[in-house]
Amino acid sequence: MRHFGHLPPGLRATLFHQEPTEFTADSPQRLLAVALGATLYSPATRPQLAADVLKQAARGVVSMVLCLEDSIGDGDVAAGEENLVRQFTELAEMTAKNTKEAESPLPLLFVRVRTPDQIPDLVRRLGPAVRLLSGFVLPKFTALRGVPFLEALATAEAACGRRLFAMPVLESPELLHLESRTETLQGIARTVDAYRDRVLALRLGVTDFCSAYGLRRAPDMTAYDVRIVASVIADVVNVLGRADGSGFTVTGPVWEYFRLHERMFKPQLRQSPFRGRAEELRTSLIEHAMDGLLREIELDRANGLQGKTCIHPSHVPPVHALSVVSHEEFSDAADILRPERDGGGVLRSAYTNKMNEVKPHRAWAERTLLRAEVFGVAREGVSFVELLAASVPHA
Repeated sequence: MRHFGHLPPGLRATLFHQEPTEFTADSPQRLLAVALGATLYSPATRPQLAADVLKQAARGVVSMVLCLEDSIGDGDVAAGEENLVRQFTELAEMTAKNTKEAESPLPLLFVRVRTPDQIPDLVRRLGPAVRLLSGFVLPKFTALRGVPFLEALATAEAACGRRLFAMPVLESPELLHLESRTETLQGIARTVDAYRDRVLALRLGVTDFCSAYGLRRAPDMTAYDVRIVASVIADVVNVLGRADGSGFTVTGPVWEYFRLHERMFKPQLRQSPFRGRAEELRTSLIEHAMDGLLREIELDRANGLQGKTCIHPSHVPPVHALSVVSHEEFSDAADILRPERDGGGVLRSAYTNKMNEVKPHRAWAERTLLRAEVFGVAREGVSFVELLAASVPHA
């Protein structure tokens, strides 16, 4: 699979200076963590789940979570498990036969469970179809609750002979509350470090953070406008997202809105990037409350997060379009990482608009080139507007 692989080759050639690389579920862990991109969640109870997965794959989705936790009712868990196993088996049969419906590469598929014992049980019940499974999402993760999940994952991995990743969700009240936050973060850090080879990424459960205080952010506001949430994100990145080799990929919080709501504030998308190119796209984005999503994606990256949890297919193209490395970013990163720069120093950007200081900017440059490998580099003069217009089905 590859990002933007659903676009025609000729169109990709006009958009990319360097096209996204291909990857598989067996690619290196560091690459896959960034390649997750927009991870689309779907309730495991959906009767046409296999068809949904194939449909989204054809639209450019490369990672999905099939959820047995908060997205379904407590009384639907058994039925959800049965449906999940049935739909995985159907997918496995379709891909084995290389049917027309399964022409697009399947996304990385994860299952969000409720309890540790579900992990080995589901792996056993999946049988040969387990080859389509990339891992599990672990809810309300702390050091105390997380270890049984990770031990169950190790047991299941040994039983099926397949690499399975964990994606812990950081969403517990202990992480939010000031008096327990430091101890909770330190416990999580020790736990995920002990299982580093199995932890693909850490996911933020901002909806649960808000729930602890009876809050819900409006479509005019990002997670960073809710100060108590922003403070937790900052502390999570501080402890768990460091660039010194000890950190993990931390993914951005879910955006809850996908239809028009009455606005209190002006739209957040400037007209100038769209003028003469995609003005109808700008209007559509605003009508569907997507201007707030675009702003939050930019703030995610500015605050050290990569990728995003998504609950609607319309959120996927903006996340991916804004993940592409611009030609200017690529130029700066490549300059900084040239072998002759190893001794440090300061140089003027090739775009003559900024200072590149080699040693302080090295970690940023390394992360940027990894993102460039996965999402590609836009051609000079191509912005997120063109990338988004090419990716949105109606654009």
